[in-house]
Amino acid sequence: MKRILLCFASALTLMLTGHNTLTVSAQQPTTLAAMVDGQVTAVEKQLVEAAEAMPEDKYNFSPENLKIPGADYAGVRSFAVQVKHVASSNYFIWSPIAGEAVPSFIKDGNGPADMKSKAEIVKFLKDSFALGHKAAATLTPENMLQPYAAGKGPRLARMTFGLGHANDHYGQMVEYLRMNGIVPPSSRAKSN
Repeated sequence: MKRILLCFASALTLMLTGHNTLTVSAQQPTTLAAMVDGQVTAVEKQLVEAAEAMPEDKYNFSPENLKIPGADYAGVRSFAVQVKHVASSNYFIWSPIAGEAVPSFIKDGNGPADMKSKAEIVKFLKDSFALGHKAAATLTPENMLQPYAAGKGPRLARMTFGLGHANDHYGQMVEYLRMNGIVPPSSRAKSN
């Protein structure tokens, strides 16, 4: 059973990252929770770095501002709302797995309307990923296929849905950064 779960978790890692970031050896045993938590860490790093890279005076940027002829960006989220959306969604997706209620100040998927400053929004994002780590830590081979709530889907599927959702919005945030002449931190040349 452990071998099957390890193969499943390895395949999950490959699927989520697009490449092999996992080396499993007899000397370094791993758990399902640790492997999923590693994926939470990976997307968290990308999103937080992107959120921190955008200057505060550009947080209200939306491609709609560019008025590109023929483009239909009417009503798309601003950069700030993209970040708040990821954070809010993380709470909605991962709270049931972590056994917590969604905080009462989160009313919808766009995050608190009164949250305006870059510092508040980045903290909100980081706090949502702290919840993601807590949720990942609850995963075991015994409960990963159990419903995350009565009548709902498997806990592992819910965790990976949250990771995929965050990755999708990371891609959108990257475009917003590039539209403002900012190279995303994950794309910058690394010095040795």
